[in-house]
Amino acid sequence: MVAQHAGEGHAHAIERLVEELEATHEANGTPRRGAGPYVEPEPVPCDLRFPGKVIQLPGGNLLVSDSTRHALVELAPDGETVVRRIGSGERGLADGDARTARFNEPQGFALLPVGPDGGQRVVVADIVNHALRGFDPATGTGRQWWQGAPTSGPAREVDLSSPWDVAYFADRLWIAMAGVHQLWTYDPVAGTVQAAAGTTNEGLVDGPAEQAWFAQPSGLAATADRLWIADSETSALRYVERDPRAANEADGTDGADAFVVRTAVGTGLFDFGHRDGPAEQVLFQHPLGVTALRDGSVAVSDTYNQALRRYDPATGEVSTLATDLREPSGAVLVGDDIVVVESARHRLTRLKLPEEAVRVESVAHRTQRAATEVALGVLRLDVSLPGPQRPEDWTPGTARPPGCWSARPRRSCWPTGRARARTSAASCGWPTASARASCTSRRWPPPATTRPTSPTRPATSTSRTGASASRRPARTGCPWSSRAWTRSRARTRSSGAPPGARCTTRKPGRAERSRPG
Repeated sequence: MVAQHAGEGHAHAIERLVEELEATHEANGTPRRGAGPYVEPEPVPCDLRFPGKVIQLPGGNLLVSDSTRHALVELAPDGETVVRRIGSGERGLADGDARTARFNEPQGFALLPVGPDGGQRVVVADIVNHALRGFDPATGTGRQWWQGAPTSGPAREVDLSSPWDVAYFADRLWIAMAGVHQLWTYDPVAGTVQAAAGTTNEGLVDGPAEQAWFAQPSGLAATADRLWIADSETSALRYVERDPRAANEADGTDGADAFVVRTAVGTGLFDFGHRDGPAEQVLFQHPLGVTALRDGSVAVSDTYNQALRRYDPATGEVSTLATDLREPSGAVLVGDDIVVVESARHRLTRLKLPEEAVRVESVAHRTQRAATEVALGVLRLDVSLPGPQRPEDWTPGTARPPGCWSARPRRSCWPTGRARARTSAASCGWPTASARASCTSRRWPPPATTRPTSPTRPATSTSRTGASASRRPARTGCPWSSRAWTRSRARTRSSGAPPGARCTTRKPGRAERSRPG
């Protein structure tokens, strides 16, 4: 072992390391050219090859996605006896009967509600086909979704992007769209799909569904009030629930289509490991599956920790149910047992849910990228901020704007009157949703060096203390137009200005002493 890198973005470091190793061993005469001595063993004959997900059918049989063989396998309740294979085993997107249909690395399943004819359809997430399939056609065009493509419309006309898992929740089918870090929904009655949560940015940001960030969501499980999500790249367990505030809005909506995203376990893209305990201290490592248990807790297929973990929302504690599993990617409850998909062992494993957790030694990792060398010259840095920028969220007269300034906006951006109306949020640098949330504990007003001045007033005024003089921004602590402040000093508190603010109370443009407003 000469080096170790975890996470993404290390290509330049690996390239340099290989060059150094090559040069060193060339000088020593030690490299061996040509084919290596390792010979891969012949695969052991088995019914499954890197299976992905499993679901129990109404009759009691188990349906498994045989991903690398591009087929589905129906097994008897014992989890071993093959009942039938669905799909020809060749890559493709073709409908037809069980022998002629083609899949392309299928993964997750979901059962739709019983239809008028008494039948129950199974929906399959067909990853590389970028489609949802069923025992009759469901959703997807077979083309991958790209930025700028439609995000809603008729199900057979809208592109998808690597749908990894599906689950039925809140009267619609939810799709873990791993390829674009979003959740989409499919309405089987109307035959339409639409983006429901996520911005396509990769990360861990909670909040209203349309503003949340995900990172390759790969496992879904529905309960009565929550949709649980295995958010793989952030090594997190998250969930979607109806937004409780939506039902109280003044417009009288019932909030049926308003959802919010929250995180139960996880901190971000670069923290992972195996640690049990309180949720805020817990670490997973790239979980791919989540399963709802009957007591209200959930079992997490902690894939790269080779373990099955349990999170209890009632206590906020995480424990380990089983170890020595080979890359578990999904599980399903069967009676009092849980059947786990061991993808790297090419089999299903039936486990008894233990009454006590397994003790494991805690391991924690945080990935860091090496400094990137930049050539001389002009450097342009584009930063993508979470959530929309909305200066209209704040109106003058409130006690405090819903965020704090992190950089000096342009003078024309100050949100007062016509200046606010004619200036876009993007050009102003208005604080984003996450910035507003993180600024609630900061002192208001912010430091004068980060506050823009009114376009109607000079940038500085003179303030004297004894014989000395200094230059500083005008109207320190008063982000309202000075014209409004000439009307009445009593407006200091009625307009929400903080006590003790120093505000110029005379006509704009005069450089003179400031005094408390």
